[in-house]
Amino acid sequence: MTENTLLIEQLQDRIDNLEAKIAFQDDVIEQLNIEITAHQESISHLKDQLNLVVDKVKSMNASQIANPEDEAPPPHY
Repeated sequence: MTENTLLIEQLQDRIDNLEAKIAFQDDVIEQLNIEITAHQESISHLKDQLNLVVDKVKSMNASQIANPEDEAPPPHY
């Protein structure tokens, strides 16, 4: 083998390794993107539920909320 052929083979091996790494990274990035999308949807759903709870609490009358002074003392007193 000539020196040029050996150099070409080494460069081809390096290129093949880089292409394999890029393919792996592309796959990982796609998987992470799918996970992030799922998490964003979950967060959005949880925010909607929290807003509903906050609205319900705000709309409650003061009489619907237990007043600690109105509670009877425990039976052991």
